[in-house]
Amino acid sequence: MILGVPKEIKTHEYRVGMVPALVKELVANGHSVNVEKSAGLGIGFSDEDYVNAGAKILDTAQEIFDTSEMIVKVKEPQPSERAMLREDQILFTYLHLAPDLEQTQDLIKSKAICIAYETVTDNKGHLPLLAPMSEVAGRMSIQAGAQALEKSCGGRGLLLGGVPGVEPAKIVIIGGGVVGANAAQMALGQRANVVILDNNIEVLRSLDRQFGGSIKTVFSTKDAIEKHVIDADLVIGGVLVAGASAPKLVTKEMIKKMKTGAAIVDVAIDQGGCVETSVATTHSEPTYLVDGVVHYCVANMPGAVARTSTFALNNATLPYILKIANKGYKKALLEDQHLMNGLNVFKGKVTYKSVSDSLGLEYVKAEDLLN
Repeated sequence: MILGVPKEIKTHEYRVGMVPALVKELVANGHSVNVEKSAGLGIGFSDEDYVNAGAKILDTAQEIFDTSEMIVKVKEPQPSERAMLREDQILFTYLHLAPDLEQTQDLIKSKAICIAYETVTDNKGHLPLLAPMSEVAGRMSIQAGAQALEKSCGGRGLLLGGVPGVEPAKIVIIGGGVVGANAAQMALGQRANVVILDNNIEVLRSLDRQFGGSIKTVFSTKDAIEKHVIDADLVIGGVLVAGASAPKLVTKEMIKKMKTGAAIVDVAIDQGGCVETSVATTHSEPTYLVDGVVHYCVANMPGAVARTSTFALNNATLPYILKIANKGYKKALLEDQHLMNGLNVFKGKVTYKSVSDSLGLEYVKAEDLLN
């Protein structure tokens, strides 16, 4: 199979779909890899590094899309990239379609085979290709929140851990999954006062054991969310419903009641955000104020630590890329239900139920189309 790696073009996105080591693995398996010129420079890999790994360097994204059977990316294809997709071409990347009708319609129109990292599952019910970026984003959320709380950024002027004789900041984490657990770990390292809310009592028990009772665990209800959000200095939104739009758990009314200069980091923004006042931002302009509350809603947080993020993502995606390349998409999908769960759009049809429900589009079962 001929695989293509275009340079990422989202604002301040420096990650790359494949590092040279991954290219080398694919070439060793008999495949060809085309890499766009300068695609790896953002994380310190030269074109020569890719050539030495066995890749062919092409000058433009158009050449990559024109010559490749499978496109491997990091972020969702931007409008100019979607225009280059063609029928039967495989696209393997993060898509986050539920809050993005325009992208979904473009992918439908392309008749490409679009497999989303974020909905691929494993036999434990986890999301193995989303997990590494959730780990990164969860850990980053605390440093982003710490900066947002600085006075120069519009915050309250708080140090997360305080100092002897001065109380630490109260951090409220909504969602006890991968994002929440990693955020809690970093927050505790800063000596903050941490409260984590989740509506799964087993998750809360697990977190209590993991952190030895050093964080407060609270069962998530509307009343509990309101109580703790209003009292928080920093709120981390880490809620995930796989493939679907994030539920709006923090309302406009709650925001109005928060402390002036408090901060919110909405990690769920890729899926539309779990805060009613959240609007996607970029690394160029990461924050804005609503009712005196600093909102950080960068939709590609891990892009800021691109080298770490790229290696973490490549470690997770390699087995799936090899499976698709070695077997072809049809056999790979039919033999692996977990990979099949990643199929969001197939030759003009939406094949992921949560996406169709969120956008009001027709849903067709993937198995029916493949068979």
